[in-house]
Formats: sequence, structure tokens, C-alpha cells
Amino acid sequence: MVSIWEYLRGDRSYSFDNPGGEHKVILTKRAPQHAITGAAATTGYLYVNLHWTTRSGVVRPTTGESFRRFFSPRILSPMEPDASQNVQHNVDLDLACMYELTDGTRGVVQPLGGFFGDLQQPPFIKLSGDDQYGAPSGETMYVNLEKKDKFKRLLIFVYIYDGTPAFEQSHAVVTIVPQTGPRIEIKLEERARAARSCAVVLIENGGDNQLTVRREVRYVSGFQADIDRLYGFGMQWQRGYKNQSGASAPE
Repeated sequence: MVSIWEYLRGDRSYSFDNPGGEHKVILTKRAPQHAITGAAATTGYLYVNLHWTTRSGVVRPTTGESFRRFFSPRILSPMEPDASQNVQHNVDLDLACMYELTDGTRGVVQPLGGFFGDLQQPPFIKLSGDDQYGAPSGETMYVNLEKKDKFKRLLIFVYIYDGTPAFEQSHAVVTIVPQTGPRIEIKLEERARAARSCAVVLIENGGDNQLTVRREVRYVSGFQADIDRLYGFGMQWQRGYKNQSGASAPE
């Protein structure tokens, strides 16, 4: 297993594994919650991975090969695609996190806008990069649990940057991996034909040495601003765009 620093320097040659062991907990509607306790809640890094594969022949509407227009809050969020054009593509999912710190700071970590975060200073969360094609390693986010006392809540969500709004066709799985103990798995396999975003899991600071991980899997037809309204982060969202390289800027 490579270190987090090797990964962030660009080593993509390894497959995502589980430093906490081979066992896993699958969160479902009937069993939606799991607690990370003890040293696992306060030591090292929490890994959050998004992996997906797509069926062949997915048709994605687009407004051009170079630029797409989106909404954001200094923080960007996609607009509805132009359905008048159809191009053959793979679905592009993005892993993201809205956060609220104990000092009241709120924000987002996501590929859109280049908000990749930082591990050693607020928000103490870092996204490894933007996987646009469903690579085996997917997209991985790291949470610095040495700074656990700084966190109030983290909302992990996924949105379809471009593609047919059908999560059931993407075979997406979000996996949360603590340093010790079982990894936690949430599957996005429900039929939600009009949904372009999904609030996947809420991680809350339970005080002492505990993090509460609760399955949400709430699909919305819109994007970040709609998820924000559901969970009351209260951020202001403005328009922006994203190009092919994964970089983006406000309008």
C-alpha cells in the first residue's frame, strides 16, 4: 500500500485497497448507520472513494466538446444540459463534499472550480483529482482525522457532470475506509431517472472518539444548490463553467 503522499504526488499505479482490513459494512435502508469509534475516528486519514462503471451505448447530451456551463458558489454547480444535441460518451460522475466546521465555516470540496481542498489547513479535506472516465481507482477524497475536533458535519455527494441522468446505469459505489475497522460501502443503484445529483452519506462528529456515518442516498434533479437547500448549509451559488481538462472558472 502506498502512502497518501505518494498518491497525491501522482502515483496512480495501485488499486484502491482497505487499510482497515478485509471486512465491510454495507449501509442500506434497513441498516443506514455505522459508528467509527476509538482511534479510527481520530487517527490518520479517512478515505472516501467513488468508483463507477457504465454500460456501453450511453448517450449524453452536451453543449460542446470544450466548455459546459454550470452554477456555483465560489463553488460551482452544473446547469441542465442542452438536450438538442446528442453525443456518444461515458458518464462522468464527480465526488464532492459539503462541509461545516465547528467555527461555522462552510464550503465545498469538488473537481468543478478546482476546489480540491487541503489536508493541513481548513477544510482538512483533499480530493485526489477528477476522474472523467470511471478508471479502476475512481476518485478518492481524504479527511484528516487528526483534525476531527474541527469538523461538525461532512456531506458526501455525487453528481453527474455530464451524461444521461440515470444513476442506475452508472453502477456507482461510495466506499469509506477508516484506518482500522471495516470499510463502509454505499451503493447508488436505485432507479432515479431524472436525478442529476445524490446526497450519499452524512458524517457527523459524535463527540469524544466517535464519527457517525449515516446513509442518505437522496436523489435530486438539480445540483449543488438543491442539495444545499435540503441540508441547510446556506451557501450562495453562482454561475461558472468547466472545460475538458477538468479546470473551471466563474463567469
